[in-house]
Amino acid sequence: MSGARRAWMAVERFATASLVGRLAALAVTIAVLVVLDRALSRLLNPYVFRILMLCGINIVLAVSLNLINGFTGQFSIGHAGFMAIGGYAAAAMTTYWGPAALKAFAAVGLAGGIGTSMLFVLALLFGGLLAAAAGLLVGIPSLRLRGDYLAIVTLGFGEIIRVVILNLDFLGGARGFPGIPRYTNFFWVAFSGVVVVLVVRNLVSSAYGLAFRMVRDDETAAAAMGVDTTRFKVMAFVIGAFFAGIAGALFGHYLIYLHTNSFTFMKSFEIVIMVVLGGMGSIIGSVIAAILLTILPELLRSVQQYRMVFYSALLIVLMLTRPQGLFGSGTPFGLGRLWSKRREVRRAA
Repeated sequence: MSGARRAWMAVERFATASLVGRLAALAVTIAVLVVLDRALSRLLNPYVFRILMLCGINIVLAVSLNLINGFTGQFSIGHAGFMAIGGYAAAAMTTYWGPAALKAFAAVGLAGGIGTSMLFVLALLFGGLLAAAAGLLVGIPSLRLRGDYLAIVTLGFGEIIRVVILNLDFLGGARGFPGIPRYTNFFWVAFSGVVVVLVVRNLVSSAYGLAFRMVRDDETAAAAMGVDTTRFKVMAFVIGAFFAGIAGALFGHYLIYLHTNSFTFMKSFEIVIMVVLGGMGSIIGSVIAAILLTILPELLRSVQQYRMVFYSALLIVLMLTRPQGLFGSGTPFGLGRLWSKRREVRRAA
């Protein structure tokens, strides 16, 4: 047997083993999340469980925005608009077309939980894809802009989406959208969080991630090196919008009611704070900041009117003391600098 043939067979065995390992990891993850879904919904009181669910949804939002603002270096403050598109699109699908779809699934033997899960997965994908399409529609003309100009465009887009939904009667208009089926549970929220973290982590660790960071560090130099900067900015924008749409769908199917007041500029600002606080370009930082800033308003409920004052003061203190954020270190999970400092301490000892 030739050397080339042996090498090819070794590659095939490695690929097969890698695929089997990934499938096994996926099966274990799903099994653990199913067990946690059953256990946490029974062990935790409804208030704590609600906070836990909102933490998971905000993790999806923060990590997806970090791909745009942190890894690609853009400044988008219209993430709530994509969240609104995904939430209302998925809610309209399950509310208006859901009963007919469930009957069709039952006719082919997919009744009960299987049919409901399939419908919800389709609704999540529909909401995410519609949000991604909106991100593409806005991104192609606007992402040739930079800095403050891009921020103004994304802010205006978010407000336009909110006003348009406010004037659509079949989406509830000013009354809101009631009667949404409650399909969101801990499994779907946690699974979406795991997926967005893995997708963003693998993306920024690939050749595409190198191009994202080149655009972030010096867009002019990246363009001079032959990088299609507009293409990569639009790509990051579309992927971020897709996951924001999924977060909106999870949000609507958990609260079983949607209103445009949930998707104002303040919501976009909260997501930006999560990214900045955790560290621009740090996935673990976005996760931790999303959890902290979801729990914090509950702790400040007695002084609700001063919440944004506290947020502003927190940002000022953070920018003065640690401009890179809590975990910002230039690595996807933001732990590289901490680990290197630990090794330096050990060597010094």
